[in-house]
Amino acid sequence: MNFELIVQHFGYLSIVIGTFLEGEAILILGGFAAHQGYLHLPLVMVSAFLGSFIGDQIYFFIGRKKGLAYFSNKPYAQKKIKRFQNLMDRYHTAIILSFRFLYGLRTIAPFTIGLSSVTSKKFFILNMISAMVWSITIGALGFFFGQAFEIVLQDIKQYEMWIMGAGLVVLLIHIVLRYLKNRRTQPCNTVS
Repeated sequence: MNFELIVQHFGYLSIVIGTFLEGEAILILGGFAAHQGYLHLPLVMVSAFLGSFIGDQIYFFIGRKKGLAYFSNKPYAQKKIKRFQNLMDRYHTAIILSFRFLYGLRTIAPFTIGLSSVTSKKFFILNMISAMVWSITIGALGFFFGQAFEIVLQDIKQYEMWIMGAGLVVLLIHIVLRYLKNRRTQPCNTVS
């Protein structure tokens, strides 16, 4: 199976899963793949919307049902949650509409919103609007990034595998560094 077939067969599913877990990098790559003709931009945006919306709804309900106890062994996450709660108290509607665009808050925000007094219905509606705006905006940026890159390089076909590969490597490095950072901040559970 060649590169084009892999992207065409697994591209949309990868976008759903990637945006469920994190987001921006995979969506930009999806927009880039749409520019190259491997995927269709509207379907990239729909896939990103679904992954992001569903993921954030689940994180919201984890926060609502499990509370802070869910993060009892992650003091670094608890500090972020406390800071985010202060913002939520003052600007909850604006925060719900914009947290996807604020680096470092993407995964902790819906959980923390679940801890707040925001109703499930209000979060559902605002989360849907936010996921829609985010998926269209970031997907379009990836598409236009591909267009701008093509203008610069003229013959981008010969570099596209390298570009997508580099994007995936950056995404993997980000995930590994994040994992290591979270692991470092967890208390050691040693048996004495």
